[in-house]
Amino acid sequence: MRRLFPVTEHTVESTPAGSAPAPARDRAGEDREWSLDELADAYAYPAGTGAWLRANMVSTLDGAAQHEGRSQPLSNATDMRIFGTLRGLADVVVVGAETVRQEGYRPARARDSFAARRAAAGQAPAPAIAVVSASLDLDFHLPLFTSPLTPTFVVTGAAAPADRVAAARKAGAEVVIAGEGAGADPARVVRELGERGLARLLTEGGPRLLGQFVAAGALDELCLTVSPLLTAGDAQRIAGGPGLAVPGKFVLASVLEESGFLFTRYRRGS
Repeated sequence: MRRLFPVTEHTVESTPAGSAPAPARDRAGEDREWSLDELADAYAYPAGTGAWLRANMVSTLDGAAQHEGRSQPLSNATDMRIFGTLRGLADVVVVGAETVRQEGYRPARARDSFAARRAAAGQAPAPAIAVVSASLDLDFHLPLFTSPLTPTFVVTGAAAPADRVAAARKAGAEVVIAGEGAGADPARVVRELGERGLARLLTEGGPRLLGQFVAAGALDELCLTVSPLLTAGDAQRIAGGPGLAVPGKFVLASVLEESGFLFTRYRRGS
């Protein structure tokens, strides 16, 4: 993998003949395998910003976010390493109920490679999973709810079905009310989780949930893998739902490349 942006002197300069090679961390533009520590440094959350919502999504060249209902066929090994790194940095992974059902979500696991970093940051051994759902049409017998390392959150509205709220609590989930209606308000989801000390938020979709965060102006950062594949068909884009009256502007923060995959990162523009 190599860094394409931002361009630094190490990205464009080679080591002069006869000189000692530059340290690995300085050879950003060289095509090589990055360590998990390097990836963690590259994707570190900004300091002093309060609650920060980052999205991680993958898209084909023609805009498909899924193939046959799942995102995994669009990925590769390095994309999965970045996926794991982003989870390793997050306090909580925010996900929609349909994605939980489609992707077979399980509890996040503790990883030795991130243990020291998480302990130093005062984080739990593994990120919590927060499932956003209005109907709470979820199987609360799944390990995601019954045996997570870090308790799972169910985020919904005040008017959600009372029997399903009770079922979630009985399974051991912590219910977060983040809206006055049946569903959660996207901006309030970020605020409610942030108030519980979960300031480093990561959403992995699906497209409908990401579209809600985008429409609410609640998304701070998008980590988008552009996969060198074409699928055609009518697969969803990375963000669904009604369009914005005025498109939201984001600014390119970084681009990594490997085997034709582009690993991009954008932050909300002013």
